[in-house]
Amino acid sequence: MPGFLLHIGASVLCSHAGQAQATVPNPRVLVSGQPTVAITGPWMVAGCALPPPPAANGPCVTAQFVSSATRVTSNGQPLLCQDSQAICAPTGTPLLIVACQMRASAM
Repeated sequence: MPGFLLHIGASVLCSHAGQAQATVPNPRVLVSGQPTVAITGPWMVAGCALPPPPAANGPCVTAQFVSSATRVTSNGQPLLCQDSQAICAPTGTPLLIVACQMRASAM
């Protein structure tokens, strides 16, 4: 399914409202003047509201995307799209892509 390409300035949250940020930008492809993000780099999560054990298994600390564009790559790595899926560690919950650029899309 096609989706808009994810970039460094996209608003991405964990399921508990923590702010996620890409750690490895891809400067070879720019959208809206900002680097895109490939599937390989981990994401850091800050401000997750899920409590630590024994109350819960939080907070979310990192996340890794598990799906990406299938037909668009940069430097041999698939780029992330608005419909890409990620899993947070140690909670196992998804990241939520709230807002991203809406000009360039990929499959």
